[in-house]
Amino acid sequence: MAHVGSCHCGRIAFEVDGEPTGVIECNCSLCRRRGYLLWFVPRDHLRLSTPESNLSTYRFNSHRIAHHFCATCGCAPFGEGTGADGKAMASVNVRCLDGVDPSTLKIQPFDGRSR
Repeated sequence: MAHVGSCHCGRIAFEVDGEPTGVIECNCSLCRRRGYLLWFVPRDHLRLSTPESNLSTYRFNSHRIAHHFCATCGCAPFGEGTGADGKAMASVNVRCLDGVDPSTLKIQPFDGRSR
């Protein structure tokens, strides 16, 4: 199944294949402040519907994850990085997906603060 997602103003829009059944709630300094609920998928499962030039990017700590956000509305719908297996991945903020109710998903805490 393909899900449609976007930032608040629509300058960043995308589709992602798959079905989120569980998400990660990380307590690192960025995820905690932004309220992310992250669904990890292979990067090729995510397709931008808007120009890549609309993405603003923030990197911190190890700089391994590109946290993408909209410079206009401030929403952060997804990030990109490399998984432990070396494969490209995307971390989709399920709060930015149309028709997905986060309260129905299994939330797995992740201790990113200690990393």
